[in-house]
Formats: sequence, C-alpha cells, structure tokens
Amino acid sequence: MLYIGCHLSYSNGYEAMGKQALEIGANTFAFFTRNPRGASAKKINSNDVKKLTDIMNENKFGKLVVHAPYTMNLCSDNAETRRFSRKIMADDLMRMEAIPDNYYNFHPGCHMKQGADKGIEFISSQLNDIISPQQKTIVLLETMAGKGSEMGRTFNELRAIIDRTEYSDKVGVCLDTCHIWDGGYDIVNNFDGVLEEFDSIIGLNRLKAVHLNDSLNPLDSHKDRHAKIGQGYIGINALINIINHPAIKNLPIILETPNDLDGYKREIQILRENYNG
Repeated sequence: MLYIGCHLSYSNGYEAMGKQALEIGANTFAFFTRNPRGASAKKINSNDVKKLTDIMNENKFGKLVVHAPYTMNLCSDNAETRRFSRKIMADDLMRMEAIPDNYYNFHPGCHMKQGADKGIEFISSQLNDIISPQQKTIVLLETMAGKGSEMGRTFNELRAIIDRTEYSDKVGVCLDTCHIWDGGYDIVNNFDGVLEEFDSIIGLNRLKAVHLNDSLNPLDSHKDRHAKIGQGYIGINALINIINHPAIKNLPIILETPNDLDGYKREIQILRENYNG
C-alpha cells in the first residue's frame, strides 16, 4: 500500500485536515503541532479529533507523521533554549496522545560548535527526561543534510542518540531523501547500499517514515534545499525507485516539496501512477 501525503495546515482543525487529504488523493499527512516558528499551540477539541479518526479509519489511512516546530533545539549551547525545547516537546507528546499510535518527527538540532559528542549527550539526555514508557507515540529522529552544526547528518550520529535513550523502543527514524542526498548518501545510484548501511548501523526496523523530496543541490552539498519531484538532482526515476523499494513500501511518505495543494495533488497522482504495489 502506498501511504502518501503532504504537510497540511492545522489552523482549521483535525477534521479539516482529513477532508483536505482526501481531496488531494492523500491517505496520510503531516502537520505542525503548533506554529512552526513559534510556541503557540491550538487547543485540542476531542470531537474534532474523533471526526479525523473516523475519516482515517473509513479511508484506511497510514500513520500520521506530525512535525515538531523548527524553533526546537534540544542540543543548543543555551540552557534556556534547551529548557524551552524540552517543554515544547513534552507538551507535544502529551497532545499526541489525543491521536495515539502515530509519529512525532523532529530535527535533532544544532550543537552550536560544542561538537557532535556534546550534541548527542544533550539530545539523549533531553529525550530521557521527556519520553515515557506509557506513551503511544513513536518519536522520530530526522536524517539531516549536515549544514552548519546540524546533528543527524550521519546514521552513526542517530544511532549514538538512540543508544543513549532509555526508552529506545519509543524512538525511530524518518528518512528525508533531500537531506541524506545533500548529506552524502547516494540514493540515486546506490539506494540498496544506503539502506544496507542504514540497516547495519541503525536497523531497518527503526525506519518508520519517509520525507520524499527532490534536491536543488548535487550530492554531498550539505545545503538542504528541497525541489519539486523530478525537478532536482535526485530526479523522478530515483524517487519512484525509492517508493517501490520493499523496505519503503507500507511506510508513510510525506512530500515536503515547494508546492501548493494543487501541486501536491499532481505529485501524489504521478507517484501513484508509478507505484507497483
């Protein structure tokens, strides 16, 4: 089954996102828990949540891949920023229990010239303070492009964070195609090899979701600039190969390409037409 969707706006509530997903041919989607550049969060309406879950059940949706705000940085060199990030993530995971058994995806953060080891220490420590064994949500570390002092630029960094997290069964990975391409993993010519490396270091059982994006930059550029499907250096053939790979099938796939809803609808249609499931 191809579970594919895009980022939708939470401003009109849960049911509205479910209806919007159906309108563009999606059977999963992502949304920001709160303002992606700030701290404000909309109050959850239980009746609205039920209407969304009804839509998802009736239309056999895949798991949602909810996104943390960009302002979070669990490994900042500023203690107040770390405290702010921990507070937001803890609140988000509490809110996620309204729609249980889904995914909460976040950027690991930037170590701000403290070094990767310190970044790993801070992130895992924060996750140990936040994650509980009772929660139904799986937290996803996102693969990053490695610009500046970004954490998560290599599979080894992600593995190190997971290894230091007490409730690691609540932690998985979201693979972003633009990010790992920009980070130096050749998913165009050797996607099988990239997945073999992922499996040997992290384990394919922890690969829970995919952000499907083309890239405006060549391999190993460390820049992170998304492109529309087929309009970048990765290309449509490689992206079609990815969605049809046995290790990817049945995972929720989220488009983060620079599009409006009509553009997402066209990309979803193209990918469905080229899916061999």
